[in-house]
Order: sequence, then structure tokens, then C-alpha cells
Amino acid sequence: MLVVLFSLFSLFSQSPQKKAISIIPDKNIAIADTTQRNVLIDNIFIIGNKVTKSKIILREVDVEIGKSYRYDKLQDLLKVDRNRIQNLRLFNSVEISILDLSTEKVDIVIVVKERWYTFPSPIFDLADRNFNDWLQNRDGSFSRTNFGIKLNRNNFRGRNEELRLTLQFGFTRKFNLVYRIPYIDQTQRHGISFLFDYSENNNIAFQTEDHIQSFYDADELLRTEQTYGVGYTFRNSFYIFHRVNLSFNYNTVRDTVAILNPEYYKNSNTSQRYFTLRYGFTYDKRDFNPYPLKGRRFDFDIRKFGLSLFDDLDQWEIKLGLSQHYDLGKKFFFSNYTSLSFTFPSDQPYSNFNAMGFKKDVVRGYELYLIEGPRFGLSRSTFKRRILSTKKRVGLIPLEQFREIPLDIYIKTYFDMGYVHNYDNYRISSRLADRYIFGTGLGVDFVTYYDTVIRFEYSVNRENEGGLFFHLKKEF
Repeated sequence: MLVVLFSLFSLFSQSPQKKAISIIPDKNIAIADTTQRNVLIDNIFIIGNKVTKSKIILREVDVEIGKSYRYDKLQDLLKVDRNRIQNLRLFNSVEISILDLSTEKVDIVIVVKERWYTFPSPIFDLADRNFNDWLQNRDGSFSRTNFGIKLNRNNFRGRNEELRLTLQFGFTRKFNLVYRIPYIDQTQRHGISFLFDYSENNNIAFQTEDHIQSFYDADELLRTEQTYGVGYTFRNSFYIFHRVNLSFNYNTVRDTVAILNPEYYKNSNTSQRYFTLRYGFTYDKRDFNPYPLKGRRFDFDIRKFGLSLFDDLDQWEIKLGLSQHYDLGKKFFFSNYTSLSFTFPSDQPYSNFNAMGFKKDVVRGYELYLIEGPRFGLSRSTFKRRILSTKKRVGLIPLEQFREIPLDIYIKTYFDMGYVHNYDNYRISSRLADRYIFGTGLGVDFVTYYDTVIRFEYSVNRENEGGLFFHLKKEF
């Protein structure tokens, strides 16, 4: 069946490239000399980029034609350059080698294998926060799933541009259109993006009771949400990104929702209009973004909801996150993620409550719970060992971009802790707030191509609740 699907994709795609990734070890950088002699880079050659513009690749390369480098230092520079090119997520693999022309002069050869860039991908995911929330809190109901199709055109025009159209049905019906241009200038520092998003639901969470969301299901449409946005990005160095986004949100709910919870949009309102201005700063110097083992990332994000044009929402949100990853040697690794979140003023509509429990801001062992509060902090630490790293070539797969299947397996132990400050007079969901919580456990991670990470974790929390948790994303 997969062979048939891949064949159909190849017939209807605009380009013979898609998306995949291989973890190529540093030994693929072929260096013929380790002495301390100086060499001049005479030229840089790129091989294999049938779609991708050379300047997109060279944007990630620190070494320059016409400059001299000490030979052994050049090795280290090329290792970093290879990781940056790989982190573009445009190539199955990247290899860089030095070609000696003489004792004083060398060429640099970059060999890439491009991904498959254009094809429709099916949507089938859960409407709930994670797999265990869906399985245990919602009885694993398939009525709480989303399905549809996502049409991606990655590396559009060979310039790493992204054009994405989403048509989704099921629990949340959604139409989404995104066009992202990472570089609009010759220096490749400035970018722009456009967004339109529309979604509607017949089933929504109208309140949270004892840290479990309560949903109301109806035959009629209960909520619609619309977002129109434009964004600007500035990348002034290899590792530093600035983002500014301006969006307009228009949301509505049925009278029934306002009756069930008058504080859903505050004061029994059934509509909500507001502008959002956001600034984000990221310093990202990790070796392999889909599953980092070395390096660090720092994020600072500040948003203002409501810009005085409408008074439906007035809220500030500030978030900080730091992830650090260490290679301890002998296939052992340690990583930590620390996050702080602040929103103010604390008197906000229920629909805009801040909470620990979404995405990577969760203490493992508490995946079933949503802990709401205007301020929270957490720290997550993982110690792991790689027990397998292999790559298999499957000749039966008709498309070259899919034939190499990498697989890395890690076993791990972890300890997470956090604290959430509760909203004032918010007693309906307060048991886990205003107290120190923690979780620990054992797990195994599977890392394979197309940025896929599969995690199985057995966790125990402070409440002495234990369980097996399943995730389809990296930890942080």
C-alpha cells in the first residue's frame, strides 16, 4: 500500500523532492590532514542541489572563499557548518569534504541529498493535549480525532520558502493557509510571512474542574475562531532569530457556552475581538534540532493581547525557555529544559487562561492534568544512553528519498519538577496549584527519518500515580 501511495505522490508532485532526514555522523567529513598548516580556500562546490538554490546553502556556511584557515581548525568549522545545513531540514543527508589542491590550497565540496518537497500528507491526530489525555480522560473516543489533508510545498522556488494549505475535518474543522518567505533581501537576513486561519467546533472545553477540562457537545456550531496575521523575521547571525508578528483575532461562541460559563469570554460575552502584537527572540545553537544531543537554545517571547482598538481582551504574556544538551561521552547524554511563564493582569477570560500542561510545558507524570495559573515555572532533566544507531537501505521503496531509513534508540531516566501559582479565588481547579510537584520515571526514545520521534515513558508523580505515557514528539 505504501509503495502505491508513494508512486501516486510522485506522479502528482511538482518536484521530485520531498522531506526526510538522516543523522550523518561527524566522521563523514573527510579530512586528509590534521597538521597545523594554513590553507587557502580556493573554491566551494555544492553537489546534489537540483532544487535548492546554492545561496540558501551558502548562507549556513561560515568558511569563505579566499580566506586562509589552519587545517585542523577548518575541520571543526566544517562540522558546525554541516550541522547548520542539516538543520535547514531540506536534505536527507549532508556531507562536507576537503579536496587538497596543494599543501597551501584546498577546495570545499558539499554533497547534499534533497528531500521530497511537494506532496499531500494526510491528517489524523487527536484533539486532546496528548495521547494519554485522550485515552484516559476521554475514553479514547474516535469522535475526538481530526482528519483531513495538508498540502505542503516546502522549499518553494528552491529558496526554503514554505506554502502550506490545511483542510481539516472531524472534531475541529479548520482551514489554514500559510506562506513563509525566510529571506526577501540579498543579505538573507530579513523574512516575511502571512497567515489565515479559520476553525469551528461543535464540542468545546467550557471550564476546568479538578484540573480536567469539561467539554460540552452539541449538534449545533458552538465556537468559531478566525486569525489574520503577518510576520517579520530578522536573522542577523547564524544562531540568532528575531520575530515580530501582528495578528487580528475574531472569536464567537453560542449563547449556551456563555450560560454554562459566564467567564468564558467574561461578563457572559459571546464574541471576542482583539489584535495581538508579539516579539520573539531565539538563540539556537543545537547540533540537530529534531533531536538535539549537544548545544543550547534560549527563547524569549512577549505578547500583548489587545491594542486598545477593542476592549475585549487586555493581557500581557511573557515566556522564557532554556534547553541545554550535553554529550557526556561513551554514548551518554544529559539534557535540561527550564521554563518560566507570566501573564498579567490575572483577571482574564477562561478562554485565555495561562496553564501548565500544553506541549513541552508539562511535568512528566502529570500529562492527564491541566494546571492553570497566571505564573508557573518548571524544570525537566533527562539522562540517557544511545543503545543503537543504524541506517538501513530498503531497495523495494520506489522513491530514492525514502529508501534510507535511519534509526537511533535511547534508554533514559528523568526527573521533572514545577510550580504553578493559582488564579485568585479559583477553587474549582486548585488541588495541584500553589504547591511543588514532581515526576520521575524510565523511558525509551526511537528517532527515525522525517524528524519522527516516538517516546514511551513510565512515570510516577508526587501523588503516587503511575502510568505508561506515549508521545510522538521530542521532549523539548
